[in-house]
Amino acid sequence: MKYVEGFVLAVPADKKEIYREHAAAAAPLFKEFGATRHVECWGDDVPDGKLTDFRRAVQAKDDEVVVFSWLEYPSKEVRDAANEKIMTDPRMKVMGEQMPFDGKRMIFGGFMPILDV
Repeated sequence: MKYVEGFVLAVPADKKEIYREHAAAAAPLFKEFGATRHVECWGDDVPDGKLTDFRRAVQAKDDEVVVFSWLEYPSKEVRDAANEKIMTDPRMKVMGEQMPFDGKRMIFGGFMPILDV
């Protein structure tokens, strides 16, 4: 069964195209490392919640938009191996130094699909 790694982050609204270009540049590397799909979604309808919400989860500022993205892998093992490559690949290090968002406020995790229709 597939494995999914999901991300939620806040990006300054005026950096949308820079972020899209950054993600597009990273996509071939993720594919090289084993990802079968890479999806980036720009927040369009992200309501405030009563107790918590996406914006609070990433401490989004008034001028920031929440981005939700995910990578699909054939398995958790492939994802784990990809993460090791991501942490050691010099190309990813350079990209990490040029992120158009505050990576400290990004949340992420790995997920095992339980329904895919």
